[in-house]
Amino acid sequence: MAHIIHAGDIGSADVLARLRRIAPVTAVKGNVDTGDWAKGYPDTQLVRLGEHAFYVLHDLQELQFDPTVCRIDVVVSGHSHRPWIQTIDGVLYLNPESAGPRRFKLPITLATLELTASGLRPDVHDLNPAE
Repeated sequence: MAHIIHAGDIGSADVLARLRRIAPVTAVKGNVDTGDWAKGYPDTQLVRLGEHAFYVLHDLQELQFDPTVCRIDVVVSGHSHRPWIQTIDGVLYLNPESAGPRRFKLPITLATLELTASGLRPDVHDLNPAE
């Protein structure tokens, strides 16, 4: 079953409406999500997918607890706009970067995370491989 996690800097409500046509969406607001439409979105979310707990926030620097102690399997963030996959103390940290308009000179990417019987398989996909 597919599920989309958006780690903020959504841009507008219609972005999430379009994503919901693909799969259920869990989203948090980012620092550019300041309009009235964004008031209903939380700063953080905890979602369980299969046997895994995902903690979603926009800026990883604002993480205020130890995910290992809280039995979080995956922390998804986005503020840096730099794709990043790293496992620290058994917790997978994933920043899919940004699939929207290019920011600065950073790549346009998204991440997929396959939940398998043998574990988590993250992958970052470059949406502009010819550049």
